[in-house]
Amino acid sequence: MGNKNDSSTSVPQQAQEPHATQSNADQSSEAENKRRTMTYEELAERRSTPRSQTPFYKVMLALNIVGWVGMIVVLILFHYARPDFISGVQQYWGIKGDTSWSESHLSAMTIMLQVCLVVTLVSIIMRARRNRRRSDNFGVNLIILFAIAAVSLITLATTLGL
Repeated sequence: MGNKNDSSTSVPQQAQEPHATQSNADQSSEAENKRRTMTYEELAERRSTPRSQTPFYKVMLALNIVGWVGMIVVLILFHYARPDFISGVQQYWGIKGDTSWSESHLSAMTIMLQVCLVVTLVSIIMRARRNRRRSDNFGVNLIILFAIAAVSLITLATTLGL
């Protein structure tokens, strides 16, 4: 029962142990080769799952939706952050309006633009890694969303000094 170093172990048993481990290694490498090679049926079954049912696709879609909803939130925040429009009639009658940006809305808008930019960039990278065929669409809407968010952040940084 024992140990290799046990003196009661007979020599034939010691000789058999390396052979047994070699056969185990052969069996494991054979099983690994079997896992590596897929039959046509297994390959067809793997590709029979529609792309829209895979978790990766669902994550990409969720990121895309989060990015565009974030842009809608940014537009709403922009509406409340901007100064009031003072028309000619208001100016003529001397009616005062708010001519300054709302700092709280402006900071929230900047944060949302940054989140939107990062989410869009992650989604673009995921889509680029996923699409390998010529027939795959790249997703122009993500490029447009990225451009809008980047230009908005640059404009805020240059005009308002954020």
